[in-house]
Amino acid sequence: MIVTLPDGEKRLLTLNGCSIKYLLDELGINPLEVLVAKNGRIVPEDDLAEKDDEIKVIRVVHGG
Repeated sequence: MIVTLPDGEKRLLTLNGCSIKYLLDELGINPLEVLVAKNGRIVPEDDLAEKDDEIKVIRVVHGG
């Protein structure tokens, strides 16, 4: 799968059939700070990522 990180870096990963949460853990990304799009659609952490998916990690900006 191709993963685009919040800084625009693209990585090719060989993980298959893993949850989005597991993928974020492997990348060292806090799931509370990002949204994840799979093939152009925002998905929850328990969604599965397959080898042919295109994943985009989007940093959530917040402030007060």
